[in-house]
Amino acid sequence: MSAPNPQAKPGLTILASKISKPYIEDIEREVQELKSIRPDGPVLVGFLANNDPAAEMYANWTKKTSESMGFKYELRRIDDKDFLEEAIIEANNDDKVDGIMVYFPVFGNAQDQYLQQVVSRDKDVEGLNHVYYQNLYHNIRYLDDEKDKKLKSILPCTPLAVVKVMEYLKLYNTLLPMGNRMYGKKCVIINRSEIVGRPLAALLANDGATVFSIDIDNIQKFTRGEKLKYKKHHVEDLGKFSDELLKECCKDADVIITGVPGDSYKFPTQYIKDGAVCINFSSNKNFSDEVKEKASFYVPSTGKVTIAMLLRNLLRLVKNREYIKAHPEAV
Repeated sequence: MSAPNPQAKPGLTILASKISKPYIEDIEREVQELKSIRPDGPVLVGFLANNDPAAEMYANWTKKTSESMGFKYELRRIDDKDFLEEAIIEANNDDKVDGIMVYFPVFGNAQDQYLQQVVSRDKDVEGLNHVYYQNLYHNIRYLDDEKDKKLKSILPCTPLAVVKVMEYLKLYNTLLPMGNRMYGKKCVIINRSEIVGRPLAALLANDGATVFSIDIDNIQKFTRGEKLKYKKHHVEDLGKFSDELLKECCKDADVIITGVPGDSYKFPTQYIKDGAVCINFSSNKNFSDEVKEKASFYVPSTGKVTIAMLLRNLLRLVKNREYIKAHPEAV
C-alpha cells in the first residue's frame, strides 16, 4: 500500500481560457457567416472617458481579442466626460456601429446609471439597458412573443459568463426542463453590485437555485419559492451581515462565488464545504491557495469567458436587428 501524498489536492483548477474556447470557436464561425452583410466584421465601439489604468487595460484587451476573432473595434476617447452622452447618441444613430460599450466608472455616481440607459437597446452589448434588466429580473428570456422566440434578450456579460462557467462544470442539470436546471442547488455570492452580483443572484434563482446574496450591510435569499412555485425569483432579507450568518449560509452551499474588488479580502476557507465549487469573478484574488484543498473545482477568474459573452451579445444584436428589418411586426 502506497503512502499518502501530502501534496495531493482533491480538486481541479479550471482556467477561463479553457471554458471560453468552444464559445470563441462558435463566435469565429458566426462572424464568417455574416460576411455577406458585415464584410469587415461587426463593429464594436468602446467609449473611454476616465483615466483608470484598469479600464485602459480592459479596452486594449477588448480590442486585441475582438480583432483576433474577426470583429472591427474602435476605441473613442472622450477627454471631457461631459460630452460623453452626445458621443454615445451619435454612435446610436450611426448605422455603421453594431455595438456600444462604455468603460465605467465615468462619474462614479448615479449619472453613470443614466449613461447606461443612453446606450441604445439595439446596440447595448453589455446588457445594461432597462429593458434587458427588466426581462432578467422578471425571468423573461425573449424580446418578442414567447411563442415566436426569435429575438433573445441580452444578458449582462459577467453574470452570463459565470452561468456559462457553471454550465461547463455540469452544475446545471440538463435532465431537468430549461429554466429549472439549478433546482436543488445552493449558491453563495459575495457581491451585490447592480452590474454583477444582484443580476447574477436573480439569474441563478430564476433557474431554480437557492441563492444567498452577501453584502457588507445584510444577507438576502433569492429563490423561486418552495418547489419553484413562482415564475420569477423572490427576495427575502435574512438580516444584518455577520460571520455567523455567513457561515450558516455556506455550510451546505454547492457553489461559492466571489467578486470583492480589493486585494485584502479573502473568503474564509473554513466556510467552504468539502467538494464545493468556487468561482472568482473579481479582478482581485478573493480565495487563498488553500481553496484548492477544499473545492472540487476552482475557477480563479472569468475574464476570457466574459469577453466571449460580450462578443456573443454583439452577434445577437446584429441578428436581432437584421430580423427586425425583415419582420418589423416582431416588436
